[in-house]
Amino acid sequence: MKITANLMHFQELNSQVRNAHDNVIIIDNCIGQRYIGSGLSGKKITINGTPGNALGAYLDGAGIEVFGNAQDATGDTMNEGEIIIHGSSGDATGYAMRGGKILVKGDAGYRAGIHMKAYEDKIPKLVIGGCAGSFLGEYQAGGVILVLGIGKDDETPIVGNFCGTGMHGGKIYLRTDKVPDRLPAQVAVSDPTDEDMEEIAALVEEYCGSFGGDSKKILKDKFLKLLPNTKNPYKRLYKNN
Repeated sequence: MKITANLMHFQELNSQVRNAHDNVIIIDNCIGQRYIGSGLSGKKITINGTPGNALGAYLDGAGIEVFGNAQDATGDTMNEGEIIIHGSSGDATGYAMRGGKILVKGDAGYRAGIHMKAYEDKIPKLVIGGCAGSFLGEYQAGGVILVLGIGKDDETPIVGNFCGTGMHGGKIYLRTDKVPDRLPAQVAVSDPTDEDMEEIAALVEEYCGSFGGDSKKILKDKFLKLLPNTKNPYKRLYKNN
């Protein structure tokens, strides 16, 4: 099924997507319509253009592929499924996601991965091909964030300030040999283990499978792993003893 969005109201567009009998839907000329794919399962949506905020919010198993950029809160509280963005994404990408996967070819804005969490076998994964803004992984409680820094120059940091603020679970991997500026004391930096590198390699292979690139070349570079610092945990900030 094909839908030409143009200036169609987002409620009408989403109604057509939800009620479509076809499981494969193509949206052309998307111009900022919000909430596309919210709560959906069992459908594959291809978007040509720029979807608006909360793309794939509460996604429950559907697949969304965007040939363009995405705006804020992509994958908000998504439970399962996959979102692939052939461009960059705005602020709060992966906000509170608790399952599924988001792959971003380019950059992500501020607070990507904020409030990410995991439960039993649901481990959300966010891969950012370019750079990420400040407060990456803020209040992260679970899941995996990988930032590759592809295409950046030597002067551009792979991630902005205050990476991992409030982080108390999950992992952040950065393809860099430089510890991020203004990293909170409650975040520990280490080299990835062999097991970590296997996890990184699998995600890099998926990234290159979606967007192209040489996975072996990417994996030759240095990576850092960020975890909550158990010796200086954030809980001390919220307790009197």
